[in-house]
Amino acid sequence: MRPGTLAVQLYSVIDALGADRPGTLARLAGLGFRYVEPFALGLWNTPPDELAASARALRVDLDEAGLGVGSAHIAVSADSQASAIETCRILGTDTAFVPIPWLVEGFDERSLETHDGVRAFAGRLNAAARQLAGAGIRLGYHNHHFEWARLPGGAHAFDLLWDLLDPEILAEVDVYWAAVAGQDPVDVLERLGQRAVTAHLKDGPAALDAPQTPIGTGDIDIPAALRAGSHLRWHITEIDRTEADRFELLAANREALLAGGLTIS
Repeated sequence: MRPGTLAVQLYSVIDALGADRPGTLARLAGLGFRYVEPFALGLWNTPPDELAASARALRVDLDEAGLGVGSAHIAVSADSQASAIETCRILGTDTAFVPIPWLVEGFDERSLETHDGVRAFAGRLNAAARQLAGAGIRLGYHNHHFEWARLPGGAHAFDLLWDLLDPEILAEVDVYWAAVAGQDPVDVLERLGQRAVTAHLKDGPAALDAPQTPIGTGDIDIPAALRAGSHLRWHITEIDRTEADRFELLAANREALLAGGLTIS
């Protein structure tokens, strides 16, 4: 896949998917999207057969809509990544991201409030990544805002985490949440370098509970971020919170990204 390929994170339309998944996927395809990133289909303790069935059903609907999968979000258990491996194989991707700490067995956001918690979390991700690598799947981590909380002594949990993660672990940089944390997305992308392979792209006032707006109308300098991450494989547009129609906002984001000349369809 060429660098800068556009995709949409399916969490953006999670309610619509629950009401009519085939119709929702067809609507995304009708907007011009060719690739998606599924959100996690279960928790770390979801039974393997249930998770596989969910992945197969989603794959059928994606095929019907003509949509491919760029990467996927997964949960990570303590002992085995067999379910995650099977999910990725069914969906047809070799790249998976842990989107939030509570999708890793035994952890949540509070785990990143102490040095020991960050070390334990990094160790779990490293172990999972080694298992996934044996099946040809690359594991990464997706940031929110809380990773930049100050640890005792003043360091950011984000920096310690990435210092402890194995070099093979990838980064999915959510530029909006980095900005909410008071960080410059350009600096974040430059700090992570080639480890950053995807970015979540959204715009708005960069405030925790504020509604997101079309790319180009908020406080996030998306073009600068994409220039800093010129090697990014996937440009993934996503909506967490908005007062706008979600499909209209995704369409506007797609148009803005393609018009900028740094993203390809």
